[in-house]
Amino acid sequence: MTETTAKIEPKRARRVTALQRRRLRVPRTGLHEQAATRLRLLIVRGDLAPGQQLIETDLSDALGVSRTPLREALKQLASEGLVELRLNRSAIVAPLRRDELVELFEAMSGIERCAAELATKRMVAPDVERLESLQDRIEWHHDRGELRDYFEINQQIHSAIVGFARNGVLKATHDVLLPRAERARFFALSVHGRWDESVREHQEILAALKAGDADRAGRLLGHHVRRTGDIVADTLDTRKAAP
Repeated sequence: MTETTAKIEPKRARRVTALQRRRLRVPRTGLHEQAATRLRLLIVRGDLAPGQQLIETDLSDALGVSRTPLREALKQLASEGLVELRLNRSAIVAPLRRDELVELFEAMSGIERCAAELATKRMVAPDVERLESLQDRIEWHHDRGELRDYFEINQQIHSAIVGFARNGVLKATHDVLLPRAERARFFALSVHGRWDESVREHQEILAALKAGDADRAGRLLGHHVRRTGDIVADTLDTRKAAP
Protein backbone atom coordinates (compact mmCIF):
# COMPACT_ATOMS: atom_id res chain seq x y z
CA MET A 1 0.00 0.00 0.00
CA THR A 2 1.43 3.39 -0.99
CA GLU A 3 1.51 6.38 1.36
CA THR A 4 -1.19 8.09 -0.72
CA THR A 5 -3.46 5.04 -0.52
CA ALA A 6 -2.96 4.83 3.22
CA LYS A 7 -4.19 8.40 3.60
CA ILE A 8 -7.28 7.80 1.43
CA GLU A 9 -8.45 4.58 3.10
CA PRO A 10 -9.32 6.08 6.54
CA LYS A 11 -11.38 8.81 4.86
CA ARG A 12 -13.23 6.22 2.79
CA ALA A 13 -13.86 4.12 5.89
CA ARG A 14 -15.31 7.13 7.71
CA ARG A 15 -17.65 7.84 4.80
CA VAL A 16 -18.81 4.22 4.69
CA THR A 17 -19.34 4.13 8.46
CA ALA A 18 -21.43 7.32 8.35
CA LEU A 19 -23.51 5.91 5.49
CA GLN A 20 -24.14 2.69 7.39
CA ARG A 21 -25.29 4.63 10.45
CA ARG A 22 -27.80 6.56 8.38
CA ARG A 23 -29.16 3.37 6.86
CA LEU A 24 -29.47 1.64 10.22
CA ARG A 25 -31.49 4.37 11.84
CA VAL A 26 -35.10 3.32 12.37
CA PRO A 27 -37.51 6.05 11.21
CA ARG A 28 -39.97 7.19 13.85
CA THR A 29 -43.63 7.66 13.08
CA GLY A 30 -43.94 11.42 12.75
CA LEU A 31 -46.26 13.39 14.95
CA HIS A 32 -47.53 15.10 11.83
CA GLU A 33 -48.75 11.75 10.47
CA GLN A 34 -50.66 11.05 13.66
CA ALA A 35 -52.16 14.54 13.59
CA ALA A 36 -53.09 14.16 9.91
CA THR A 37 -54.81 10.83 10.59
CA ARG A 38 -56.92 12.34 13.37
CA LEU A 39 -57.82 15.46 11.41
CA ARG A 40 -58.64 13.43 8.31
CA LEU A 41 -61.15 11.37 10.28
CA LEU A 42 -62.79 14.50 11.72
CA ILE A 43 -63.09 16.04 8.25
CA VAL A 44 -64.39 12.89 6.54
CA ARG A 45 -67.06 12.40 9.20
CA GLY A 46 -68.14 16.01 9.13
CA ASP A 47 -67.04 16.84 12.67
CA LEU A 48 -64.99 19.59 11.05
CA ALA A 49 -67.41 21.16 8.61
CA PRO A 50 -66.65 22.30 5.04
CA GLY A 51 -65.35 25.86 5.12
CA GLN A 52 -64.54 25.77 8.85
CA GLN A 53 -61.44 27.67 9.91
CA LEU A 54 -58.64 25.58 11.34
CA ILE A 55 -57.12 27.68 14.11
CA GLU A 56 -53.60 26.39 14.75
CA THR A 57 -53.51 27.21 18.47
CA ASP A 58 -56.83 25.46 19.09
CA LEU A 59 -55.84 22.40 17.07
CA SER A 60 -52.42 22.18 18.71
CA ASP A 61 -54.05 22.13 22.15
CA ALA A 62 -56.73 19.65 21.10
CA LEU A 63 -54.28 17.24 19.44
CA GLY A 64 -51.47 17.66 21.96
CA VAL A 65 -48.85 18.53 19.34
CA SER A 66 -46.79 21.61 18.63
CA ARG A 67 -47.53 23.88 15.70
CA THR A 68 -44.67 22.53 13.56
CA PRO A 69 -46.07 18.96 13.12
CA LEU A 70 -49.57 20.44 12.91
CA ARG A 71 -48.55 22.57 9.94
CA GLU A 72 -47.00 19.54 8.26
CA ALA A 73 -50.26 17.65 8.84
CA LEU A 74 -52.25 20.48 7.27
CA LYS A 75 -49.94 20.46 4.23
CA GLN A 76 -50.49 16.72 3.86
CA LEU A 77 -54.27 17.10 4.05
CA ALA A 78 -54.10 19.97 1.56
CA SER A 79 -52.35 17.63 -0.90
CA GLU A 80 -55.31 15.24 -0.45
CA GLY A 81 -57.84 17.97 -1.22
CA LEU A 82 -59.31 18.04 2.28
CA VAL A 83 -57.79 21.33 3.48
CA GLU A 84 -57.15 24.64 1.79
CA LEU A 85 -54.11 26.66 2.87
CA ARG A 86 -54.43 30.44 2.67
CA LEU A 87 -51.63 33.00 2.64
CA ASN A 88 -51.40 34.87 5.97
CA ARG A 89 -54.75 33.43 7.04
CA SER A 90 -55.96 30.32 8.83
CA ALA A 91 -56.37 27.17 6.76
CA ILE A 92 -59.92 25.97 6.22
CA VAL A 93 -61.62 22.65 5.62
CA ALA A 94 -62.03 22.43 1.86
CA PRO A 95 -65.61 23.29 0.86
CA LEU A 96 -67.72 20.75 -1.01
CA ARG A 97 -67.90 22.19 -4.51
CA ARG A 98 -70.42 20.71 -6.89
CA ASP A 99 -68.37 20.80 -10.10
CA GLU A 100 -65.32 19.30 -8.42
CA LEU A 101 -67.38 16.50 -6.90
CA VAL A 102 -68.99 15.66 -10.23
CA GLU A 103 -65.53 15.27 -11.79
CA LEU A 104 -64.26 13.33 -8.77
CA PHE A 105 -67.04 10.76 -8.93
CA GLU A 106 -66.79 10.45 -12.70
CA ALA A 107 -63.18 9.40 -12.15
CA MET A 108 -63.95 7.17 -9.15
CA SER A 109 -66.78 5.51 -11.04
CA GLY A 110 -64.50 4.61 -13.94
CA ILE A 111 -61.74 3.34 -11.65
CA GLU A 112 -64.05 1.18 -9.53
CA ARG A 113 -65.94 -0.13 -12.55
CA CYS A 114 -62.67 -1.28 -14.09
CA ALA A 115 -61.60 -2.73 -10.73
CA ALA A 116 -64.81 -4.74 -10.40
CA GLU A 117 -64.41 -6.18 -13.90
CA LEU A 118 -60.84 -7.24 -13.18
CA ALA A 119 -61.63 -8.49 -9.67
CA THR A 120 -64.37 -10.75 -11.01
CA LYS A 121 -61.76 -12.57 -13.09
CA ARG A 122 -58.93 -12.54 -10.55
CA MET A 123 -60.54 -13.14 -7.17
CA VAL A 124 -59.85 -16.38 -5.34
CA ALA A 125 -62.02 -18.15 -2.77
CA PRO A 126 -60.68 -16.27 0.30
CA ASP A 127 -61.41 -12.96 -1.46
CA VAL A 128 -65.03 -13.93 -1.98
CA GLU A 129 -65.29 -15.03 1.65
CA ARG A 130 -63.95 -11.68 2.80
CA LEU A 131 -66.49 -9.76 0.73
CA GLU A 132 -69.29 -11.94 2.08
CA SER A 133 -68.12 -11.28 5.63
CA LEU A 134 -67.95 -7.54 5.04
CA GLN A 135 -71.42 -7.56 3.46
CA ASP A 136 -72.83 -9.34 6.51
CA ARG A 137 -71.28 -6.69 8.72
CA ILE A 138 -72.65 -3.68 6.84
CA GLU A 139 -76.12 -5.20 6.89
CA TRP A 140 -75.77 -5.84 10.63
CA HIS A 141 -74.79 -2.21 11.26
CA HIS A 142 -77.51 -0.97 8.90
CA ASP A 143 -80.21 -2.91 10.73
CA ARG A 144 -79.08 -1.30 13.99
CA GLY A 145 -78.85 2.21 12.62
CA GLU A 146 -75.10 2.42 13.26
CA LEU A 147 -74.15 4.76 10.44
CA ARG A 148 -70.53 5.42 11.35
CA ASP A 149 -69.74 1.73 11.81
CA TYR A 150 -71.53 0.99 8.54
CA PHE A 151 -69.48 3.64 6.78
CA GLU A 152 -66.18 2.16 7.94
CA ILE A 153 -67.08 -1.28 6.58
CA ASN A 154 -68.49 0.25 3.41
CA GLN A 155 -65.10 1.84 2.72
CA GLN A 156 -63.37 -1.47 3.35
CA ILE A 157 -65.58 -3.12 0.71
CA HIS A 158 -64.74 -0.55 -1.94
CA SER A 159 -61.03 -0.77 -1.15
CA ALA A 160 -61.13 -4.57 -1.10
CA ILE A 161 -62.69 -4.79 -4.57
CA VAL A 162 -60.04 -2.44 -5.94
CA GLY A 163 -57.36 -4.52 -4.25
CA PHE A 164 -58.76 -7.77 -5.66
CA ALA A 165 -58.27 -6.35 -9.18
CA ARG A 166 -54.56 -6.91 -8.48
CA ASN A 167 -53.47 -3.92 -10.50
CA GLY A 168 -50.97 -1.71 -8.70
CA VAL A 169 -51.46 1.34 -10.90
CA LEU A 170 -55.24 1.17 -10.49
CA LYS A 171 -54.96 0.88 -6.73
CA ALA A 172 -52.44 3.72 -6.41
CA THR A 173 -54.70 6.02 -8.42
CA HIS A 174 -57.70 5.04 -6.31
CA ASP A 175 -55.77 5.66 -3.09
CA VAL A 176 -54.95 9.23 -4.15
CA LEU A 177 -58.63 10.10 -4.71
CA LEU A 178 -60.07 8.10 -1.83
CA PRO A 179 -59.84 10.70 1.00
CA ARG A 180 -61.95 13.22 -0.94
CA ALA A 181 -64.41 10.56 -2.01
CA GLU A 182 -64.79 9.25 1.55
CA ARG A 183 -66.00 12.61 2.80
CA ALA A 184 -68.62 12.89 0.06
CA ARG A 185 -69.76 9.31 0.60
CA PHE A 186 -70.33 9.90 4.30
CA PHE A 187 -72.25 13.05 3.43
CA ALA A 188 -74.38 11.13 0.91
CA LEU A 189 -75.30 8.37 3.37
CA SER A 190 -76.88 10.97 5.64
CA VAL A 191 -79.32 11.92 2.86
CA HIS A 192 -82.74 10.41 3.47
CA GLY A 193 -83.22 7.07 1.73
CA ARG A 194 -79.69 6.71 0.38
CA TRP A 195 -78.53 4.40 3.14
CA ASP A 196 -81.18 1.77 2.38
CA GLU A 197 -80.53 2.13 -1.33
CA SER A 198 -76.79 1.69 -0.80
CA VAL A 199 -77.26 -1.61 1.06
CA ARG A 200 -79.36 -3.03 -1.78
CA GLU A 201 -76.79 -1.94 -4.37
CA HIS A 202 -73.99 -3.63 -2.41
CA GLN A 203 -76.00 -6.87 -2.33
CA GLU A 204 -76.37 -6.79 -6.12
CA ILE A 205 -72.69 -6.02 -6.67
CA LEU A 206 -71.62 -8.92 -4.47
CA ALA A 207 -73.98 -11.29 -6.28
CA ALA A 208 -72.52 -10.29 -9.66
CA LEU A 209 -68.96 -10.72 -8.40
CA LYS A 210 -69.74 -14.18 -7.03
CA ALA A 211 -71.48 -15.15 -10.27
CA GLY A 212 -68.38 -14.23 -12.26
CA ASP A 213 -70.32 -11.71 -14.33
CA ALA A 214 -67.63 -9.10 -14.93
CA ASP A 215 -69.72 -6.84 -17.14
CA ARG A 216 -72.62 -6.70 -14.68
CA ALA A 217 -70.35 -6.26 -11.65
CA GLY A 218 -68.58 -3.38 -13.36
CA ARG A 219 -71.80 -1.67 -14.43
CA LEU A 220 -73.36 -2.03 -10.97
CA LEU A 221 -70.35 -0.70 -9.08
CA GLY A 222 -69.83 2.12 -11.58
CA HIS A 223 -73.49 3.14 -11.22
CA HIS A 224 -73.30 2.83 -7.42
CA VAL A 225 -70.37 5.27 -7.28
CA ARG A 226 -71.89 7.72 -9.77
CA ARG A 227 -75.17 7.62 -7.86
CA THR A 228 -73.38 8.77 -4.72
CA GLY A 229 -71.83 11.67 -6.60
CA ASP A 230 -75.18 12.67 -8.09
CA ILE A 231 -76.84 12.68 -4.67
CA VAL A 232 -74.14 14.90 -3.19
CA ALA A 233 -74.33 17.30 -6.16
CA ASP A 234 -78.14 17.47 -6.01
CA THR A 235 -78.10 18.06 -2.26
CA LEU A 236 -75.58 20.88 -2.63
CA ASP A 237 -77.78 22.44 -5.34
CA THR A 238 -80.83 22.23 -3.09
CA ARG A 239 -79.05 23.85 -0.15
CA LYS A 240 -77.67 26.60 -2.36
CA ALA A 241 -81.15 27.35 -3.72
CA ALA A 242 -82.75 27.40 -0.27
CA PRO A 243 -83.53 30.94 1.02
